[in-house]
Amino acid sequence: MGLHKILKIVAFALAIIGAIIVLSIIAGDEESALSMSGNLLYVAYAVLGIVLALVVIFVIKGLFAGDIKKTLLTVGAFAAVIFVSYAISSGTDLDLKPFTDKGLDVDEGTSKTVGAGLYAFYTLAVVAIGSMLLGGVKKILNK
Repeated sequence: MGLHKILKIVAFALAIIGAIIVLSIIAGDEESALSMSGNLLYVAYAVLGIVLALVVIFVIKGLFAGDIKKTLLTVGAFAAVIFVSYAISSGTDLDLKPFTDKGLDVDEGTSKTVGAGLYAFYTLAVVAIGSMLLGGVKKILNK
């Protein structure tokens, strides 16, 4: 039996378990719904764990089956974008007093990390949109 069939069976079994728990939550009273919702969370955690494990397995399998040099260059470029984003983020361009007044634990480090994430997102979004446009233009010009 292939791995694909096994994964389909596991996914189907987890879907049935989740459906049974959801139906018992809907059909029961409020007290049983609260106790059963925790069980549904355990099913969700199990599914998340299985999916993450499979992703890691197939990424490692694909890494060794494909071109490692190209993969490492891509990972290095991504790490460079993250590093440059963190370097250009200041973290001091935000008034932190409203956050600390509400009891939130926001300091300059948190602000710098969020700023770096935003810069990285904008950079990667521009690269993705640019590559799609470049591919579209090449496709049009080659016709």
